[in-house]
Amino acid sequence: MTSMLKLPVIDATPTSFADFGQVIEASADGEGFGPRDAQLDLSRGIPRFYVLHLENRPLKFTRITHHARVTQCLGSMGGHDWYLGVAKTSIVNPNEDIGKKTVQSKSGHSYVPPHPDDFRVFRISGPKFVKLHIGTWHAGPLFKGDTMDFYNLEHANTNDHTAHDFEKEDGVIFSFDG
Repeated sequence: MTSMLKLPVIDATPTSFADFGQVIEASADGEGFGPRDAQLDLSRGIPRFYVLHLENRPLKFTRITHHARVTQCLGSMGGHDWYLGVAKTSIVNPNEDIGKKTVQSKSGHSYVPPHPDDFRVFRISGPKFVKLHIGTWHAGPLFKGDTMDFYNLEHANTNDHTAHDFEKEDGVIFSFDG
């Protein structure tokens, strides 16, 4: 039995998004590196920066993913509105008893599957991008139009990603209004 869980949309700001990563906005030319800049960890692989072309990404999702060894940055080309479903990292030490069901990923790390109540949906508007903390669960980018292009910074080999299918595992489909 599958149920639809409708989530409210939150505007992504540096404060509202802080538990999941960073919102990076424009800074003045010549401004030195600081806390408003993306705090990246690309040390465990070769960085890949490219334009990601996506089609037909409606405002609902069932599958989520996280990257256990890299931060990831996403931003729309042209500053168009887009959406991202996120939940905090749930990567755990495999030797630690946390009292919850843990799963061993194909890439070797252990995690606790996120609960549907842990998810938030953010609207990213204008000339900004988001940097996801290592291990942040995410679904998207999602958007209203037929196609959209995104800047994407991650590893050249993204085989470190782990997926969870809420429809299959939990009987949940997430949706939201944009």
